[in-house]
Amino acid sequence: MGPNGSGKSTLLQILSGFLSPGSGSALSFYRHDKLIEDAERHQVVALAAPYLELIEELTLLEFLNYHFTFKNSILPIKDMLQVVGLEAHANKYIRQFSSGMKQRVKLMQCIFSDTPVVLLDEPCTNLDQDGVQLYQRMIQEYTTNRLVIVASNDPQEYGFCKLQLRMQHLNDVPKNILSK
Repeated sequence: MGPNGSGKSTLLQILSGFLSPGSGSALSFYRHDKLIEDAERHQVVALAAPYLELIEELTLLEFLNYHFTFKNSILPIKDMLQVVGLEAHANKYIRQFSSGMKQRVKLMQCIFSDTPVVLLDEPCTNLDQDGVQLYQRMIQEYTTNRLVIVASNDPQEYGFCKLQLRMQHLNDVPKNILSK
């Protein structure tokens, strides 16, 4: 949590491997005491964010089949479509989807990827109330025993989180903390 520009999205992008830190180092990921190399991080991390683009020239079914060639899924695609209420749109081009439907697709490809880490940046962006309730059900039903990190200022997006990290602009940090 934190004000706009405090680095929430940047932190998630660094954790996901989409960005490299400007200085220092990011977290290392291990599975069964074996270091996961940066090039393989996509196998353990899934990210949904408003700034990530979908391949709009593909139908929803084509997109999901493509996505799940890179990651294992926790459900068959037909079941995913049913959970998010998009089964009637499986053969429709993504470019024809509303912004809320596109957000459901982003959440679907992220939450239904079989990864131990789920990163969600403002996950309810463009969702109506039904979409927000769907998101909350998906979190409850499909993220058990997974690390879920949410970047948001909206309690309906992170209300289930047990720990909260409040970020702030560097200019707002007391000077004596910066020298430590």
